[in-house]
Amino acid sequence: MQASSEGPVELRHLRYFVCVAEEQHIGRAALRLHISQPPLTRQIQQLEEELGAQLFHRTARGVDLTDAGRVLYDDARHILGLAERAAERTSKAAQGLLGRVDVAIFGSGIFGVIPRLMRRFRASHPEVSIRLHNLAKEEQIDALRHRRITLAFNRLMRPVEGLTSETLLTEPLYVAMPSGSALAARTAVALRELDGEPLVMYPTGSRPSFIDRLSEMCRDCGFTPLVAEEVGDTVHALALVATGFGLCVVPHSATALAIPGITYRPLHHPTHHSVDLCCIYREDDDSPILAALLGSMRQTAPTLNFP
Repeated sequence: MQASSEGPVELRHLRYFVCVAEEQHIGRAALRLHISQPPLTRQIQQLEEELGAQLFHRTARGVDLTDAGRVLYDDARHILGLAERAAERTSKAAQGLLGRVDVAIFGSGIFGVIPRLMRRFRASHPEVSIRLHNLAKEEQIDALRHRRITLAFNRLMRPVEGLTSETLLTEPLYVAMPSGSALAARTAVALRELDGEPLVMYPTGSRPSFIDRLSEMCRDCGFTPLVAEEVGDTVHALALVATGFGLCVVPHSATALAIPGITYRPLHHPTHHSVDLCCIYREDDDSPILAALLGSMRQTAPTLNFP
């Protein structure tokens, strides 16, 4: 069965054909399609001419499919189904309901806050695939600029041209200490009580970082921190705390790491008792998925209560 050179078969021709095949009657099909019978008859005739095949036998009771018509009927239903699914998927993608989003994460955020934000988004957008990438701050900025990721999470962001840094929430700070420490008997620890205590600080790498924030907080309280070690991330810092190497100040998210030998206590400070969690994205990114993700996180973040 070969098509003529008059033009390609259109989806509307296939819809009309399938309706006639299912109704087995031109008149009933016309009623179902909300068109008059003569135009429908002409459309079927045009389709037969384009395909160079008779699709229906005309009978006293209506029409029956020919052998060629039965072949086309199976293929036409499949084609129309694909077209319908394509239209539905395109519509969902335009609404940010379908697709893929690449998100960069970092250290302590992955232990509590970020998964909760992502879980809420995934629940309302089950057809969006979320790919997580563990990247340092400078790597995140480079990946955003080169469009390898859509969004990144981090803390204490400096202004970067072309990127927006939006604070989603602030997390209370805690002191992680060996369980045998005298401070472990307290319900909370004042920052000035860390004067003279060996501190494990993080992260090394791109500055300013939490190391600079904690150092500033200590100076505001009138002392210079006693730095036992500087390490790359929260996990390495807590591993050293567990061995008695020193104490460490961490955001609430890190307290989800229940490591034997470590006790967490809230940190009290007159002004600096929390740290921000930012999301970073390109200023010119008008992706519907990004808009949907940001909307979900802005709605969810205020509901994430901390003790």
